Amino acid sequence: MRSDVIKKGIERAPHRSLLKAMGYTDEEISRPLIGVVNSVNEIVPGHIHLNRIAEAVKAGIRLAGGTPVEFGCIGICDGISMGHEGMKYSLASRELIADSCEAMALAHSFDGMVFIPNCDKIVPGMLMAAARVNVPSIVISGGPMLSLNVKGKQLDLNSVFEAVGSYKAGTMTEEEVLDYEDNACPGCGSCSGMFTANSMNCLTEVLGLGLPGNGTIPAVYAERIRLAKKAGMKIMELVEKDIKPSDILVPEAFENALAVDMALGCSTNSVLHLPAIAHSAGISLNLDMINSISEKVPNLCKLAPSGPYHVQDLYMAGGVQAVMKELSKKNLLHLNLITVTGKTQAENIRDAVVKDRNVIRDIENPYSKTGGIAVLKGNIAPSGAVVKRAAVAEEMLCHSGPARVFDSEDDAIKAIYGGEIRKGDVVIIRYEGPKGGPGMREMLGPTSAIAGMGLDKDVALITDGRFSGASRGASIGHVSPEAAEGGPIAAVRDGDIITINIPEGKLDVNLSQQEIEERMRAWKAPEPRIKKGYLARYARLVSSADKGAILE
Repeated sequence: MRSDVIKKGIERAPHRSLLKAMGYTDEEISRPLIGVVNSVNEIVPGHIHLNRIAEAVKAGIRLAGGTPVEFGCIGICDGISMGHEGMKYSLASRELIADSCEAMALAHSFDGMVFIPNCDKIVPGMLMAAARVNVPSIVISGGPMLSLNVKGKQLDLNSVFEAVGSYKAGTMTEEEVLDYEDNACPGCGSCSGMFTANSMNCLTEVLGLGLPGNGTIPAVYAERIRLAKKAGMKIMELVEKDIKPSDILVPEAFENALAVDMALGCSTNSVLHLPAIAHSAGISLNLDMINSISEKVPNLCKLAPSGPYHVQDLYMAGGVQAVMKELSKKNLLHLNLITVTGKTQAENIRDAVVKDRNVIRDIENPYSKTGGIAVLKGNIAPSGAVVKRAAVAEEMLCHSGPARVFDSEDDAIKAIYGGEIRKGDVVIIRYEGPKGGPGMREMLGPTSAIAGMGLDKDVALITDGRFSGASRGASIGHVSPEAAEGGPIAAVRDGDIITINIPEGKLDVNLSQQEIEERMRAWKAPEPRIKKGYLARYARLVSSADKGAILE
């Protein structure tokens, strides 16, 4: 066992003494030691209940003959940190999570690892750590929040953000906004749409590191507790067979994840996280691969914010496994890959059934023949930009309009709420990328304001920052290279005509290359916004969004 290095032989008497100081018996010490990473806290609704998940995991480990060893992990709530300086820390926290999990796992020589995440950066951070540590590992999430029906509308966190825009536009009263506030987030779990957290929890199943149901069983269901116990028992089987993340996270597993990403219409943040996880596994995943898969994989689901359904509906319709079964009809997945079940994906999905064709379309009758995410390139995004195509209104797939340029998210929000944005405008928000922000803030505030004010079918938003999985409309993010690195988005001025063609994957400003180069010769790099602490170090080391915003 890997843990023998801390517990076997007379030389390890001091180590055993420290274990015994915590109450571990000789019998417990002799068994495989399983690290249980619990990201529970009292500031994230997706994590408030994770102690129940951890207790179930530990029960499963003990049932199967192991000794669980629990430790903690940070987690930031994207919703609470949204729209202010706190959001600069959200994406940056992914690296802290990965680093701290790696440090704890390797410093203590655990025989196996169970990762308990639930929300946006915690899931990919833990997956990155699993790939780096490369001991038998399994992920069991806390599960999605429920969505309640209020006056005929299924509510979620995004409903409240958009309600603020509607109030500003005079189409909702303060009392109606309060009604949304009180009912949109009814309890624990990751926010109920196909936002970033649920996207990554679903894709964990597809990558093979989560048991079937990991992404869709609601947080409050007893089935979630049973799944956690199974995860605890299953890690012991993985340890016995020495099935490691490197056996599971092969290139084809990432192709599967991208394919299901397209079918589900996942958050554009998945295009940041999958390359980062792949990098941790020693695999290259670029934006061109994303487009090639999107071209052949149809969009089968319209989950919030793209449509009326929520993750609880996907669960009732058969879950991720049913979506995979549907894609397998046209051989769009690699099904011979081993997973944490100890079986292949083909075996995992053998009995999967689509139970609701409204939620999961037949592959012969998709919402679109291409995937839910598209990568755009052009003279303001030569290295690429990303859009959640499935959430874009048909009339905005091709759009041309004058640029309204803002050098921060805060300035843009003031202009939107101040009624300064007109139909047809293209809002440009720059200097919000990984380096420029720093931290690549999510833009749910501006997109929700635009949608709430009824402009989502008339106004596009382009940024070198990123969007929440809850964003909808023609919201194009991850523009690379970013403005702070001298990317050509820094050359755009108010009134320049921007042309967007999502079906053809194009994003351009109607300027000659000579004009862009002349403007950039006069450009000066801005002073760093933050000059001390973690974010200052992060800004110095972080790569561009097209590389997954990894630290180099």
